[in-house]
This record gives sequence, structure tokens and C-alpha cells, in this order.
Amino acid sequence: MTSLHNRHINPLILAGLDGQNWHVADYVKRGGYEQLKRILIDKITPEQVIAEMKASALRGRGGAGFPTGLKWSFMPRQYPGQKYLVCNSDEGEPGTFKDRDIIRYNPHALIEGMAIAAYAMGISVGYNYIHGEIWADYDRFEEALDEARAAGFLGDKIAGSEFNFQLHAFHGYGAYICGEETALLESMEGKKGQPRFKPPFPASFGLYGKPTTINNTETFAAVPFVFALGGAAFAGLGRPNNGGTKIFSVSGDVARPGNYEVPLGTPFATLLELAGGMRDGKKIKAVIPGGSSMPVITGDLMMATDMDYDSIAKAGSMLGSGAVIVMDETRCMVKSLLRLSYFYYEESCGQCTPCREGTGWLYRMVHRIEHGQGRVDDLDMLNSIADNIQGRTICALGDAAAMPVRAFIKNYREEFEYHIEHKHCLVPAYI
Repeated sequence: MTSLHNRHINPLILAGLDGQNWHVADYVKRGGYEQLKRILIDKITPEQVIAEMKASALRGRGGAGFPTGLKWSFMPRQYPGQKYLVCNSDEGEPGTFKDRDIIRYNPHALIEGMAIAAYAMGISVGYNYIHGEIWADYDRFEEALDEARAAGFLGDKIAGSEFNFQLHAFHGYGAYICGEETALLESMEGKKGQPRFKPPFPASFGLYGKPTTINNTETFAAVPFVFALGGAAFAGLGRPNNGGTKIFSVSGDVARPGNYEVPLGTPFATLLELAGGMRDGKKIKAVIPGGSSMPVITGDLMMATDMDYDSIAKAGSMLGSGAVIVMDETRCMVKSLLRLSYFYYEESCGQCTPCREGTGWLYRMVHRIEHGQGRVDDLDMLNSIADNIQGRTICALGDAAAMPVRAFIKNYREEFEYHIEHKHCLVPAYI
């Protein structure tokens, strides 16, 4: 069963896709590669391309939400040596499954977007780093690359221009930490996937020590649609500072889990309705709006919140990767946090002491509470440990482990206290 649903509002990247029409001929029939050809044939300057990206208000769709056009402007275009473009398809965030659907159903949008980006930054070589656990999608992307080369959309003198761009697939190894951009670069260089200190940033010292720009799969796949619509029109689909559409991976206790592409700023209640509402008519209890590393929000607050970066931040969480994990009234918050804490404990690369030691400490304490051995001072201790992890590590995995702990305790403290006092769960289904 695929995760793709065709229930979208003003879809772009996922429009009309059914799993069979991913080939280059199908993409060309939908207007594919027209924007790349137009840019090259009309000799639109790289500066104009970047200006259009800035006008689109497209923000990075991988989690950080950094303005894409601004990131592209950091690349030193006049650098005399080799530069690299890298797509981060290392989709390992629990609850996130949009990028693999883009690769599976619309790989040529990603290829065209990367080619446009390469032209804008004067880059001739690119890589797509694909998560190690989706081998079939890696094969699909390799097929799409072969098609694009054969059709003249990759390689030398694309569309009769002087622009040359070679694009390759790189198969990752399945480590969550390699989703962090500098750990990804280390992995590509054949080293252990551990994050680098920053600065220097990849734009000045990236892959093989050369200037490198890294964007997420969905970010690159949106680029052709920015130019098809025009930057201002694309921005107008969303809200100020939140341009365009966004793919949300909706999972958990909903009737129709799947990927839904809607304009940024769409009310969460509308997104939930598209996903069929709550499964079996149960009441919504909690939502993690941007992947498992983001703070949990209560169901009532989420129902009054819109799906954009600023609205989610105002509600006390982050949009992140757009993985919306919905939990109903039967879910035990202690058990849910235990599962998340175990994940980050297992996935810590061990480079930073606060993360290496702290994630294990968090997991063991939550495990103790869940199994009826909790202590009165455990909750304050958990918050203290989280405080000493967050902001004290090279990369954001420490934050990813700490933020859920603090949010679960803040929003569902009475449930944790009940576990500690009564040695079992407050939720009837778990007693």
C-alpha cells in the first residue's frame, strides 16, 4: 500500500500522480523540464533565478525552514574550483515519509529543480543522498537519472546551452544522524557519519572541502513550480514568510494516513479532515506537528492552529519536516515518550558527551516511570537533564531528544505523576 493520497488543495508536487506516470515522457507531458529549458534558452541570469527564489518565500522543507533563495546566494559563484550540490534525501525522522514519495512518484521534478539550482549557483556536479532503507526508491531515482541523461536534461550543453551538470545518486547507510547535513557530507566522503563543527559552513567548506549547497528533496522538487507560477504567485499560495504548498505526512490515529499537499497556512482541522478525521471516531489527544523531534501539542490547541512555520511556533512547537503524528485519547503519553526517548538514545552518534550520556539517562528514567518504578523527583530531574542537553551539542540531535521530554511533561504532567504514584497508566486501555 502506498502512502500517497490524491486529496490535496492546490497541489503542485503531488498533482495527478498515481504511481505509473513517473517516467520522463509523462513528466514532459505535464510541462516538465520547460522551466529549465526556458531559463537556459532565454539566458535568464543566475542572479535573476536567485531573485525569483527569494520572491517565492520558499523555505527549506527538511526541517530548519531556512529561506532557500538566501541560502543559494551564499554560494561563491566566482569560486575557481569544483563546487557541489547535494540533495538531502536521508529521510529518517520518525513520522516523515514525503521525500520517498517524491522520489517514487515524481523524480524528474527533483532532477529539474536540482538542475535549476546548479545553474543558479554555477555548480556542475550534484548528488542525491538517499536514505539507506529505501532501496527500491534509490533504484527508481537511478532509472530517472538515466532517462534524464538520454533526453538531454542532464550532462553537457543542456538544451543547447553552455551549462553542464552531472547528477548522481548516493546510497546512504540508514543512520538517522546522517540527516544532519554535515554528517551526511562525512558519510559521502567515506567517513563515520558524525556532524562537523560549524563554522565553517558547507557553503565555504563542504563536500571534499569544496563549497557545497545542501537542500531537502521537497525543496528542490518545488523549484520548477516556483518558476512555472512565478515567485510572487508561488508565495501567494501560502502566507507571508511561508510561501507555497507543503507536503504533510499524516500518520497515527487517523482514518487515512498519507501524504497531503496543501498551502502553508491551511488550518490543521482541514488537514485532519483530508486525512479522514480521527480513526473510529475517537477524541484527539495530542499532535506532534513536525516529526518526532518536535514538541508535542495538545489536541485542543492543535485544532485551533494553522499549518505554517509561524503559527506552529506560536503554539509552542515547530513545523519541522511536516510529519504530523496524531494521537487519540487511548494513547499513553508516558509510553509514547518512552518510545521516542529510546529512538534518540539508539541514534545518538556519541560524539558529544551531553547527548551520548544524556539520551541514555532520559530513556532509562522514562523507562523506570513506565514500568512502575518512578520516583517523586523524576520529573524535575528529567527536565534538568533535558536542559543540560539542549543547546549543548554539535548538532540538533541533542535538542531533538530533549524537546519532546520537556513538552510531554509540560503538557501531560498529571499523566506522568499518576504513573509515579499509582505504578500504572492513567489511560484505561493501558491498565
